[in-house]
Amino acid sequence: MPLLIPENLLKKEGELVKGFAPEVAWVTVGGQKELEERLCIRPTSETLFCDYYKDHVKSHRDLPMLYNQWCNVLRWEKETRPFLRSREFLWQEGHTIHATKEEAERETDKMMEVYHWFHNEILAIPSIRGKKTEKEKFAGAEYTLTNEALMYNGVALQAGTSHYFGQKFSKAYGVTFTNKENKEEYVYQTSWGTTTRMIGGLIMVHSDDYGLVLPPKIAPKQVVIIPIGDSEKVSTFAQQYQETLKKAGITVSIDTSEKSPGFKFAEAEVNGIPIRIEIGERDLERGEVTFVRRDTREKIHEKSDLEIVSYVKTLLDTIQKDMYLRAKTRRDSLTFEAHNLKEMEDILNKQPGFIHAMWCGDPACEEKIKEIKGCKSRCILEEAKKIDDVCVCCGKEAKHVVVWALQY
Repeated sequence: MPLLIPENLLKKEGELVKGFAPEVAWVTVGGQKELEERLCIRPTSETLFCDYYKDHVKSHRDLPMLYNQWCNVLRWEKETRPFLRSREFLWQEGHTIHATKEEAERETDKMMEVYHWFHNEILAIPSIRGKKTEKEKFAGAEYTLTNEALMYNGVALQAGTSHYFGQKFSKAYGVTFTNKENKEEYVYQTSWGTTTRMIGGLIMVHSDDYGLVLPPKIAPKQVVIIPIGDSEKVSTFAQQYQETLKKAGITVSIDTSEKSPGFKFAEAEVNGIPIRIEIGERDLERGEVTFVRRDTREKIHEKSDLEIVSYVKTLLDTIQKDMYLRAKTRRDSLTFEAHNLKEMEDILNKQPGFIHAMWCGDPACEEKIKEIKGCKSRCILEEAKKIDDVCVCCGKEAKHVVVWALQY
């Protein structure tokens, strides 16, 4: 889809324009000529897809339309942070249209579950899913589902969102189809996205002062073999290990550079390679090799004739699970309950984290809570058991259990 969006196209959906106005960058001059109409540098692509849909959808037989694209977008962030809130960033965005409300809502929920699964199962980042408040939902959406993660320091990171638009955009842009009863109807629409912000999340949840710590399921290189010395026996043994592991589908390499062993060890740690295998001539004489876990930096001495594939696969699985459990334990230790504003303030002054507290649904209370260090609602936990009967802010009847936090 195009990078530049004509202003008239962007303005067709009022809520979207209002929501993104502070973050939009405009092109007003082309070459040396002032443009007759301003062009918006794409902050998101809903308007572009709607313009496409209206010319390509005719009948219910054309539906659903399911699109995914990777592209760069630009949002004029007030404050930038490497990997997290850069003005220009690469992301994955999905756009779908459907014949029925039920089908579109299923898509919205399914994609949120995909993001939640990816963070928990692949990135080993424990996250919670819920619904954004009206104030925090995507501009123009009927509702927004969100995946929220907590970084090592207790600050929250939004890690993927999925939006249900209903017929808001299709009515604004005239996206209609002929249904099975041969009647014209507006389509039901969704969009969803996550960004290279995941890289920042991965670093902040798992890494340490020695460099990256990568979960095995996402590590581009799962094992590095480091021969110590240049004897033919060590070299042959290392190559046998490499060939055996490669045949089993494990990504492995041998560091044959002329750097010192210590430098190689440090380099493997900086790059976050989950398992390091150290092979020295003396070790082989004793019938041993050394395995080093990147996540714990633990050294494990094993027999050199062990069943290497089974051992490495088990160790990779253990590292993946342990990384998730450590992150979850820390996340849980930084999850609190608050029953009034004083408790919320005390928690945030002592240690940021996820704060579960009741909310009446009034945006004024949301704004009042934001006065405490910028604390914002992260999501509504729709199935959660009530903590109190009254709002943490105003003391009136509470409607929702909400997760609050400081955010990146």
